[in-house]
Amino acid sequence: MIDIKFAEKINIDTNFENAIQKAKRLFLEGSVFVYPTDTIYGFGANPFNEEAVRKIDEVKRRPRGKTYIMLVNSIEVLTKYIEIKSEKHLDFLLSIWPNPVSVVLPLNSKASEILKVESAAFRIPNHRFCQKLTGELEMPLVSTSVNRSGNPPMVEPNSIIEEFSSEVSTIFYTDKKCFYEASTLIDLSDSIPVLLREGKIKFNDLMDKFEKC
Repeated sequence: MIDIKFAEKINIDTNFENAIQKAKRLFLEGSVFVYPTDTIYGFGANPFNEEAVRKIDEVKRRPRGKTYIMLVNSIEVLTKYIEIKSEKHLDFLLSIWPNPVSVVLPLNSKASEILKVESAAFRIPNHRFCQKLTGELEMPLVSTSVNRSGNPPMVEPNSIIEEFSSEVSTIFYTDKKCFYEASTLIDLSDSIPVLLREGKIKFNDLMDKFEKC
């Protein structure tokens, strides 16, 4: 008989500090969990733990080798992993975050060697739980939509629990309504921002900020 273990369910509204410490332990242990963000619910894990990333790929039924958006809590943490090409780029990032805007940036040699890619997308989220957790970790946190590959993101906690409770360690949820819209995704690996996906924040507004930097 197969012993199926079901995920622990934790309401971050009523158990905020406990939820943060639990998520931190799961991250450090290499586990995969679900959590709310400033956009939609995400699968979370340590991006530098190959087994954890492989587990997310399996749960999402997604081909190996694709990179995921990562959350950080500050520019200071971010600069440990990326190469900033100009002061203008740095000023631009400072002007747009925290917000649901994810930015593809070139990795430094150390991070690139570990992640086996030359660039990756990062975001400083406008969300209390995410900011507190990433602040505790002082490391990037994987954030990728909760869904099977090819299907729309799942945004209702009850549906997420029903679908993924046997495949992740813990499901952190909130009674507050999420935005239900993915982040705007831009590429800043070259000199000028390039739009990859438009979300709640409009690309024209981002370009206005870029021109003023």
